[in-house]
Amino acid sequence: MSRFLPDTFTVLLVLTVIIASFAPVSGTTAEYFGYATKIAIGLLFFLHGARLSRDVVIAGFLHWKLHLTILASTFVLFPLLGLGIGALVPAVLSPTFYAGVLFLCVLPSTVQSSIAFTSIAGGNVPAAICAATASNIFGMFLTPVLAGILLSAQGHADFSLEALRSILLQLLAPFILGQILQPWIGNFLRSKKTILMPIDRGSILMVVYLAFSESVTEGLWRTISISDLVMLIAIDIILLAIVLTATMFGSRWAGFSREDEIAITFCGSKKSLASGVPIATIVFAGQSIGSIMLPLMLFHQIQLMACAVIAQRYANKLVKASNAI
Repeated sequence: MSRFLPDTFTVLLVLTVIIASFAPVSGTTAEYFGYATKIAIGLLFFLHGARLSRDVVIAGFLHWKLHLTILASTFVLFPLLGLGIGALVPAVLSPTFYAGVLFLCVLPSTVQSSIAFTSIAGGNVPAAICAATASNIFGMFLTPVLAGILLSAQGHADFSLEALRSILLQLLAPFILGQILQPWIGNFLRSKKTILMPIDRGSILMVVYLAFSESVTEGLWRTISISDLVMLIAIDIILLAIVLTATMFGSRWAGFSREDEIAITFCGSKKSLASGVPIATIVFAGQSIGSIMLPLMLFHQIQLMACAVIAQRYANKLVKASNAI
Protein backbone atom coordinates (compact mmCIF):
# COMPACT_ATOMS: atom_id res chain seq x y z
CA MET A 1 0.00 0.00 0.00
CA SER A 2 2.89 2.37 0.76
CA ARG A 3 3.97 2.31 -2.88
CA PHE A 4 0.80 4.27 -3.77
CA LEU A 5 1.37 6.94 -1.14
CA PRO A 6 3.07 10.20 -2.19
CA ASP A 7 6.78 10.50 -1.46
CA THR A 8 8.09 13.12 0.95
CA PHE A 9 9.09 15.51 -1.82
CA THR A 10 5.61 15.36 -3.37
CA VAL A 11 4.08 16.18 0.02
CA LEU A 12 6.43 19.16 0.29
CA LEU A 13 5.45 20.29 -3.21
CA VAL A 14 1.75 20.18 -2.30
CA LEU A 15 2.40 22.12 0.91
CA THR A 16 4.40 24.70 -1.05
CA VAL A 17 1.51 25.20 -3.47
CA ILE A 18 -0.92 25.55 -0.54
CA ILE A 19 1.30 28.14 1.15
CA ALA A 20 1.66 30.04 -2.12
CA SER A 21 -2.13 29.96 -2.51
CA PHE A 22 -2.80 31.54 0.88
CA ALA A 23 0.38 33.56 1.37
CA PRO A 24 1.85 34.43 -2.05
CA VAL A 25 5.01 36.48 -2.21
CA SER A 26 4.65 39.69 -4.20
CA GLY A 27 6.13 43.09 -4.89
CA THR A 28 9.69 43.89 -3.86
CA THR A 29 9.85 40.78 -1.71
CA ALA A 30 9.08 38.63 -4.74
CA GLU A 31 11.83 40.40 -6.70
CA TYR A 32 14.47 39.62 -4.08
CA PHE A 33 13.11 36.10 -3.63
CA GLY A 34 13.52 35.65 -7.38
CA TYR A 35 17.21 36.59 -7.14
CA ALA A 36 17.69 34.10 -4.31
CA THR A 37 15.93 31.42 -6.37
CA LYS A 38 18.27 31.94 -9.33
CA ILE A 39 21.28 31.56 -7.01
CA ALA A 40 19.81 28.36 -5.53
CA ILE A 41 19.19 26.90 -9.00
CA GLY A 42 22.73 27.74 -10.07
CA LEU A 43 24.03 25.98 -6.97
CA LEU A 44 21.81 22.97 -7.72
CA PHE A 45 23.30 22.48 -11.19
CA PHE A 46 26.80 23.13 -9.90
CA LEU A 47 26.34 20.26 -7.44
CA HIS A 48 24.98 18.04 -10.21
CA GLY A 49 28.13 18.63 -12.21
CA ALA A 50 30.49 18.25 -9.26
CA ARG A 51 28.99 14.94 -8.13
CA LEU A 52 29.00 13.31 -11.55
CA SER A 53 31.89 10.86 -11.93
CA ARG A 54 33.59 11.09 -15.32
CA ASP A 55 34.68 7.44 -15.20
CA VAL A 56 31.08 6.28 -14.93
CA VAL A 57 29.99 8.55 -17.76
CA ILE A 58 32.77 7.42 -20.11
CA ALA A 59 32.14 3.73 -19.39
CA GLY A 60 28.40 4.04 -19.84
CA PHE A 61 28.50 5.97 -23.11
CA LEU A 62 30.12 2.95 -24.78
CA HIS A 63 26.67 1.31 -24.78
CA TRP A 64 25.55 3.71 -27.51
CA LYS A 65 22.58 1.67 -28.80
CA LEU A 66 20.89 1.72 -25.40
CA HIS A 67 21.48 5.44 -24.94
CA LEU A 68 20.15 6.32 -28.39
CA THR A 69 17.02 4.29 -27.64
CA ILE A 70 16.42 6.16 -24.38
CA LEU A 71 17.11 9.56 -25.96
CA ALA A 72 14.72 8.71 -28.81
CA SER A 73 11.98 7.87 -26.32
CA THR A 74 12.63 11.04 -24.31
CA PHE A 75 13.06 13.58 -27.10
CA VAL A 76 11.23 12.00 -30.07
CA LEU A 77 8.44 9.67 -28.91
CA PHE A 78 7.24 11.90 -26.07
CA PRO A 79 7.10 15.08 -28.22
CA LEU A 80 5.23 13.23 -30.99
CA LEU A 81 2.66 12.06 -28.45
CA GLY A 82 2.46 15.61 -27.16
CA LEU A 83 1.63 16.86 -30.64
CA GLY A 84 -1.06 14.20 -30.88
CA ILE A 85 -2.63 15.45 -27.67
CA GLY A 86 -3.07 18.78 -29.43
CA ALA A 87 -6.18 17.29 -31.04
CA LEU A 88 -7.89 17.78 -27.67
CA VAL A 89 -7.44 21.57 -27.80
CA PRO A 90 -9.60 23.54 -27.21
CA ALA A 91 -12.60 21.19 -26.90
CA VAL A 92 -11.21 19.21 -23.95
CA LEU A 93 -7.92 20.85 -22.97
CA SER A 94 -7.25 24.57 -22.64
CA PRO A 95 -4.31 26.07 -24.60
CA THR A 96 -2.49 26.93 -21.36
CA PHE A 97 -2.70 23.41 -19.98
CA TYR A 98 -1.72 22.03 -23.37
CA ALA A 99 1.39 24.22 -23.28
CA GLY A 100 2.20 22.55 -19.94
CA VAL A 101 1.66 19.05 -21.37
CA LEU A 102 3.78 19.86 -24.42
CA PHE A 103 6.52 21.23 -22.18
CA LEU A 104 6.36 18.06 -20.08
CA CYS A 105 6.91 16.00 -23.24
CA VAL A 106 10.21 17.71 -24.14
CA LEU A 107 11.80 17.43 -20.69
CA PRO A 108 14.79 15.15 -19.94
CA SER A 109 14.53 11.99 -17.86
CA THR A 110 14.88 11.88 -14.09
CA VAL A 111 18.22 10.90 -12.58
CA GLN A 112 17.80 9.68 -8.99
CA SER A 113 14.49 7.82 -9.33
CA SER A 114 15.39 6.24 -12.69
CA ILE A 115 18.55 4.82 -11.17
CA ALA A 116 16.77 3.74 -8.00
CA PHE A 117 14.01 1.86 -9.85
CA THR A 118 16.52 0.26 -12.23
CA SER A 119 18.47 -0.97 -9.20
CA ILE A 120 15.36 -2.34 -7.45
CA ALA A 121 14.32 -4.20 -10.59
CA GLY A 122 17.77 -5.73 -11.12
CA GLY A 123 18.59 -3.77 -14.25
CA ASN A 124 21.74 -2.28 -15.77
CA VAL A 125 22.48 0.40 -13.18
CA PRO A 126 25.70 1.83 -14.74
CA ALA A 127 23.86 2.27 -18.04
CA ALA A 128 20.93 3.91 -16.23
CA ILE A 129 23.27 6.35 -14.49
CA CYS A 130 24.85 7.37 -17.78
CA ALA A 131 21.59 7.45 -19.74
CA ALA A 132 19.75 9.59 -17.22
CA THR A 133 22.73 11.90 -16.89
CA ALA A 134 23.11 12.23 -20.65
CA SER A 135 19.41 12.97 -20.95
CA ASN A 136 19.73 15.88 -18.54
CA ILE A 137 22.87 17.25 -20.17
CA PHE A 138 21.29 17.15 -23.64
CA GLY A 139 18.08 18.47 -22.14
CA MET A 140 19.72 21.78 -21.30
CA PHE A 141 19.87 22.39 -25.05
CA LEU A 142 17.10 20.22 -26.48
CA THR A 143 14.31 21.09 -24.04
CA PRO A 144 14.25 24.87 -24.66
CA VAL A 145 14.78 24.37 -28.41
CA LEU A 146 12.05 21.72 -28.76
CA ALA A 147 9.72 23.68 -26.48
CA GLY A 148 10.22 26.80 -28.56
CA ILE A 149 9.70 25.00 -31.89
CA LEU A 150 6.66 22.96 -30.83
CA LEU A 151 4.95 25.74 -28.92
CA SER A 152 5.55 28.18 -31.79
CA ALA A 153 4.12 25.66 -34.26
CA GLN A 154 1.01 25.42 -32.09
CA GLY A 155 0.76 29.19 -31.77
CA HIS A 156 1.50 29.27 -28.03
CA ALA A 157 4.91 30.93 -27.85
CA ASP A 158 7.81 32.19 -29.90
CA PHE A 159 11.23 30.60 -29.66
CA SER A 160 13.63 32.99 -28.01
CA LEU A 161 17.39 32.92 -28.35
CA GLU A 162 17.43 34.92 -25.12
CA ALA A 163 15.83 31.96 -23.36
CA LEU A 164 18.55 29.65 -24.71
CA ARG A 165 21.22 32.08 -23.58
CA SER A 166 19.69 32.17 -20.10
CA ILE A 167 19.72 28.37 -20.00
CA LEU A 168 23.41 28.35 -20.86
CA LEU A 169 24.28 30.95 -18.23
CA GLN A 170 22.02 29.84 -15.37
CA LEU A 171 22.13 26.05 -15.77
CA LEU A 172 24.90 24.84 -18.07
CA ALA A 173 27.66 27.18 -16.87
CA PRO A 174 27.34 26.09 -13.19
CA PHE A 175 27.17 22.45 -14.33
CA ILE A 176 30.39 22.78 -16.34
CA LEU A 177 32.10 24.54 -13.44
CA GLY A 178 31.08 21.65 -11.20
CA GLN A 179 32.53 19.16 -13.69
CA ILE A 180 35.80 21.08 -13.80
CA LEU A 181 36.08 20.95 -10.01
CA GLN A 182 34.77 17.37 -9.77
CA PRO A 183 38.21 15.70 -9.42
CA TRP A 184 38.86 17.71 -6.24
CA ILE A 185 35.41 17.92 -4.60
CA GLY A 186 33.40 15.09 -6.21
CA ASN A 187 34.15 12.39 -3.65
CA PHE A 188 33.40 14.74 -0.77
CA LEU A 189 30.04 15.81 -2.22
CA ARG A 190 29.02 12.23 -3.02
CA SER A 191 29.75 11.24 0.57
CA LYS A 192 27.54 14.09 1.85
CA LYS A 193 24.49 13.27 -0.25
CA THR A 194 22.07 13.31 2.68
CA ILE A 195 23.37 16.63 3.97
CA LEU A 196 23.17 18.27 0.53
CA MET A 197 19.68 16.94 -0.27
CA PRO A 198 17.96 20.02 1.24
CA ILE A 199 19.78 22.17 -1.33
CA ASP A 200 18.53 19.98 -4.17
CA ARG A 201 14.93 19.93 -3.01
CA GLY A 202 14.91 23.38 -1.46
CA SER A 203 15.85 25.08 -4.73
CA ILE A 204 12.97 23.37 -6.54
CA LEU A 205 10.52 24.28 -3.79
CA MET A 206 11.67 27.91 -4.01
CA VAL A 207 10.95 27.99 -7.73
CA VAL A 208 7.54 26.35 -7.25
CA TYR A 209 6.62 28.81 -4.49
CA LEU A 210 7.62 31.81 -6.59
CA ALA A 211 5.87 30.52 -9.72
CA PHE A 212 2.61 29.69 -7.96
CA SER A 213 2.70 32.94 -6.00
CA GLU A 214 2.75 34.86 -9.27
CA SER A 215 0.01 32.68 -10.73
CA VAL A 216 -2.22 32.93 -7.64
CA THR A 217 -1.83 36.70 -7.65
CA GLU A 218 -3.06 36.66 -11.25
CA GLY A 219 -6.08 34.48 -10.37
CA LEU A 220 -4.85 30.94 -11.03
CA TRP A 221 -7.40 29.07 -8.91
CA ARG A 222 -10.31 31.01 -10.41
CA THR A 223 -9.50 29.47 -13.79
CA ILE A 224 -8.94 25.82 -12.76
CA SER A 225 -11.81 23.41 -12.11
CA ILE A 226 -12.01 19.86 -10.77
CA SER A 227 -12.73 18.64 -14.28
CA ASP A 228 -9.50 20.29 -15.46
CA LEU A 229 -7.49 18.41 -12.85
CA VAL A 230 -9.20 15.11 -13.69
CA MET A 231 -8.48 15.63 -17.39
CA LEU A 232 -4.80 16.44 -16.73
CA ILE A 233 -4.42 13.35 -14.55
CA ALA A 234 -6.05 11.18 -17.23
CA ILE A 235 -3.79 12.59 -19.95
CA ASP A 236 -0.68 12.04 -17.80
CA ILE A 237 -1.69 8.43 -17.07
CA ILE A 238 -2.37 7.65 -20.73
CA LEU A 239 0.86 9.34 -21.82
CA LEU A 240 2.93 7.38 -19.29
CA ALA A 241 1.17 4.08 -20.13
CA ILE A 242 1.91 4.45 -23.84
CA VAL A 243 5.60 5.22 -23.30
CA LEU A 244 6.05 2.47 -20.69
CA THR A 245 4.53 -0.03 -23.11
CA ALA A 246 6.65 1.22 -26.01
CA THR A 247 9.93 1.16 -24.08
CA MET A 248 9.32 -2.19 -22.40
CA PHE A 249 8.14 -4.19 -25.39
CA GLY A 250 10.12 -2.20 -27.92
CA SER A 251 13.40 -2.98 -26.14
CA ARG A 252 12.49 -6.69 -26.10
CA TRP A 253 11.70 -6.59 -29.82
CA ALA A 254 15.05 -4.86 -30.47
CA GLY A 255 16.89 -7.71 -28.73
CA PHE A 256 18.13 -5.93 -25.62
CA SER A 257 18.97 -8.00 -22.55
CA ARG A 258 16.63 -8.07 -19.55
CA GLU A 259 18.96 -5.72 -17.64
CA ASP A 260 19.05 -3.25 -20.52
CA GLU A 261 15.29 -3.50 -20.99
CA ILE A 262 14.79 -2.39 -17.39
CA ALA A 263 17.12 0.60 -17.79
CA ILE A 264 15.37 1.62 -21.03
CA THR A 265 11.91 1.24 -19.48
CA PHE A 266 12.63 3.45 -16.47
CA CYS A 267 14.97 6.02 -18.03
CA GLY A 268 12.94 6.36 -21.23
CA SER A 269 9.54 6.83 -19.62
CA LYS A 270 10.22 9.36 -16.87
CA LYS A 271 10.35 13.14 -16.84
CA SER A 272 12.43 15.30 -14.54
CA LEU A 273 10.70 17.72 -12.20
CA ALA A 274 14.10 18.86 -10.91
CA SER A 275 15.18 20.00 -14.38
CA GLY A 276 11.74 20.97 -15.62
CA VAL A 277 10.86 23.57 -13.02
CA PRO A 278 14.04 25.69 -13.44
CA ILE A 279 13.88 25.45 -17.25
CA ALA A 280 10.19 26.45 -17.23
CA THR A 281 10.98 29.68 -15.39
CA ILE A 282 13.36 30.61 -18.21
CA VAL A 283 11.45 29.32 -21.25
CA PHE A 284 8.21 30.93 -20.04
CA ALA A 285 9.82 34.02 -18.50
CA GLY A 286 7.30 36.79 -18.00
CA GLN A 287 4.34 34.40 -18.11
CA SER A 288 2.19 32.91 -15.36
CA ILE A 289 3.69 29.41 -15.21
CA GLY A 290 1.77 27.88 -12.30
CA SER A 291 -0.77 26.24 -14.62
CA ILE A 292 1.99 25.32 -17.09
CA MET A 293 3.87 23.40 -14.39
CA LEU A 294 0.74 21.63 -13.11
CA PRO A 295 0.83 18.74 -15.66
CA LEU A 296 4.48 18.10 -14.75
CA MET A 297 3.82 18.08 -11.00
CA LEU A 298 0.96 15.61 -11.44
CA PHE A 299 3.07 13.44 -13.78
CA HIS A 300 5.84 13.38 -11.16
CA GLN A 301 3.72 11.48 -8.64
CA ILE A 302 2.01 9.28 -11.23
CA GLN A 303 5.32 8.07 -12.64
CA LEU A 304 6.67 7.30 -9.16
CA MET A 305 3.64 5.17 -8.27
CA ALA A 306 3.57 3.32 -11.59
CA CYS A 307 7.32 2.67 -11.71
CA ALA A 308 7.36 1.47 -8.10
CA VAL A 309 4.86 -1.27 -9.01
CA ILE A 310 6.72 -2.22 -12.21
CA ALA A 311 10.12 -2.30 -10.46
CA GLN A 312 8.76 -4.63 -7.78
CA ARG A 313 7.30 -6.97 -10.40
CA TYR A 314 10.64 -7.14 -12.20
CA ALA A 315 12.33 -7.89 -8.86
CA ASN A 316 9.81 -10.63 -8.00
CA LYS A 317 10.33 -12.30 -11.39
CA LEU A 318 14.09 -12.25 -10.80
CA VAL A 319 13.67 -13.91 -7.38
CA LYS A 320 11.39 -16.61 -8.85
CA ALA A 321 13.86 -17.28 -11.65
CA SER A 322 16.71 -17.59 -9.16
CA ASN A 323 14.74 -19.99 -6.96
CA ALA A 324 13.86 -22.13 -9.97
CA ILE A 325 17.53 -22.76 -10.77
